[in-house]
Amino acid sequence: MSGPETVDRVLISAAVVFVVLSGALLLFRISRGPSMLDRAIALDVFAAVVIAGLGAKSAFARDSFYFPIMLVLAFLGFTGSVGIARFIAVRDKPLSRGKPGGKEGRT
Repeated sequence: MSGPETVDRVLISAAVVFVVLSGALLLFRISRGPSMLDRAIALDVFAAVVIAGLGAKSAFARDSFYFPIMLVLAFLGFTGSVGIARFIAVRDKPLSRGKPGGKEGRT
């Protein structure tokens, strides 16, 4: 193994360590998040970390097999985060107030 290949392996191994560490921290945030929005953001970032992990595995193996899987995971992560954001927006919608001086609840 030549010098540049050794450097590549060391850097990819360091990237895998950081991905695993960030995944563990995100699992902690998902389980202990103070609000639903924190958990939703952590799940979205976790999807990005999984994609980064697959990218690191693909780079380490020098194989492009995981690229379509990464693309599908990115699409699912995006649509999932948009769905959760819409759910939270509807759930946290403020109650409408009646007209001033009018009777509330009647149309």
